[in-house]
Amino acid sequence: MATDPFVLAGKSYQSRLLVGTGKYKDFDETRAAILESGAEIVTVAIRRTNIGQTANEPSLLDYVSPNEFTYLPNTAGCYSAQDAIRTCRLARELLDGHSLVKLEIFGSPSNLYPNMPETLAATKELVRDGFDVMVYCSDDPVQAKMLEDLGCVAVMPLASIIGSGMGVLNPWNIQLILEQLSVPVLLDAGVGTASDATIGMELGCDAVLMNSALAYAQNPILMARAMRRAVQAGRDAYLAGRMPKKHYLAEPSSPTTGLIHTQAQPVAQ
Repeated sequence: MATDPFVLAGKSYQSRLLVGTGKYKDFDETRAAILESGAEIVTVAIRRTNIGQTANEPSLLDYVSPNEFTYLPNTAGCYSAQDAIRTCRLARELLDGHSLVKLEIFGSPSNLYPNMPETLAATKELVRDGFDVMVYCSDDPVQAKMLEDLGCVAVMPLASIIGSGMGVLNPWNIQLILEQLSVPVLLDAGVGTASDATIGMELGCDAVLMNSALAYAQNPILMARAMRRAVQAGRDAYLAGRMPKKHYLAEPSSPTTGLIHTQAQPVAQ
């Protein structure tokens, strides 16, 4: 892993797994799962998680310190560009000028699918305002390219609907995005189990982000370990290059030519 760093906004990381900090039963479980995952970047929903906004309440900062992890504030819960922009500016104020943010703007509270017109508008404004913007988006290769052209530092197409656990439903579109973009592409939303993360990495994604897959597992800590290994296995497989798929061209695993033949011995009379 030391020879294959994940570079994001000019900074290198060893882990290609990013994890959320919400939905766990308490902050102790949050911390334990993050540590077991090996993640170095953690997402924080500014509108839902206390990082100093609410006095006299437990703060995530006391359990998951910005001195240990790179914080990735996100705009979960926003449904317009202006709401998302205000939330990012609040995060920058709370985190002493922190510029790395994850932009996500939903079109509907029932499915949390990204509202791409609002997302594109917010990306343009946030980049102009000096933010390093990572963008949750649809798996549309045309709009993903638009986001790169606007200056985002990473695009994050969904594997499937947030919280669905359905895995990668459209690998072809993810592949098209990967082929067209030069900024990092992270698989985001819909991962349910370890094989989903591996598939995303085998496609060539630079990293995977997840929250529900860990927090809603029967054993979040054990699932965090599984995801850490799955992401690394997928990356290794991608770098190794899989064997080509063949249809009806079976070859024996042991050769039938070039064998060493022994001389038959006469049978004693």
